[in-house]
Amino acid sequence: MPAPRKKSSARFIDIAALAQVSPATVNRVLNDRGSVSLATREKVVRAAQQLAVPRLMPEVHRGLTRIDVVLARSQTPFFQRMDLALQRFMQLLDRRIVVHRHSFAPGDDERTADFIRRPPHPRHGLLLAVHDTPVLRAAVQQVSQQGVPVVTLMSDISDVLRLHYAGIDNLHAGRTAGHFMGRLTAQTGRLLVLTNDLHFRAHRDRTAGFLDALQEKFPARSCLPITPCFDDPDQVFQAVDAALKQGALAGIYHSGAGSAGIHQALQRHGCLGQVVWIGHELSDEHRRWLKLGVMDLVIDQDPDGQVMSGMQHLLFENKWLDQNPPVGPNEFRLFCAENLPSQPYLPGSSLLPNK
Repeated sequence: MPAPRKKSSARFIDIAALAQVSPATVNRVLNDRGSVSLATREKVVRAAQQLAVPRLMPEVHRGLTRIDVVLARSQTPFFQRMDLALQRFMQLLDRRIVVHRHSFAPGDDERTADFIRRPPHPRHGLLLAVHDTPVLRAAVQQVSQQGVPVVTLMSDISDVLRLHYAGIDNLHAGRTAGHFMGRLTAQTGRLLVLTNDLHFRAHRDRTAGFLDALQEKFPARSCLPITPCFDDPDQVFQAVDAALKQGALAGIYHSGAGSAGIHQALQRHGCLGQVVWIGHELSDEHRRWLKLGVMDLVIDQDPDGQVMSGMQHLLFENKWLDQNPPVGPNEFRLFCAENLPSQPYLPGSSLLPNK
């Protein structure tokens, strides 16, 4: 009489059939013997889990998973909060996932591109918030074609292969600003549009959306030429001051940072609270000015949510997550004086209004 088939052998055969590998490969993976590729190990372990095999499963990953985060260097509240979000997320990761943060001066495209192409260590993912220029597009396209998963953060990069864009729909954010600006201002008033560096696609899209919505819905509105101020409060002040010297303004839309310059110029000309003011990010200074009635609307893009989305896509691509994260742009949020959250934008910031 032939000996009965052992239960473990039957399990190995079932796992092998589901994973589409040989029973010998299942044996090597589940008993942690021999060299098996990461993709095969993952298939075998997932098949065993799906069949509810009653045993302790081996680790799928061997060695380190390295993710590079490349950001434009900035001291704006948005980038400070993004950095804090990265630090918080890193504390939740397995010790075998190593995140390297790198920052480069805005405009230093050649050095940034060189790092994107030639990292100092093996790289398993790339998270980027950089300019959208030909030099950087070429570098991102090259590493994407080499098989490195790339996620763009905050500001997308045009016409390149990428795994995911972790950011808001900036065109529709700009259109939202245009919609409210048109509703809140008089037909005959002049409007001033300020922005950061237009090499960021986010700011090109925001200002384009703003102007498109005004043209479609409020064609009588008069807009001054778009003024890039590079997140510099002094340049912002000069732009607003110069516009006010030429006559009254009905509204100001600013797609970037450096808003202290707007406040100072309006204060100098005695028109605080008389000019409709729409901006981006619920920084603590924006919160204060909303509360005081100086500012009317803020569009916030939630840097914490962007970091979470970008990292989840890179971890899924590297087999650390079982379920594919949501696709599509992140949602943006609208804040006015009546719906301000209770927590500050940055730790240690005061929530008390200052005149």
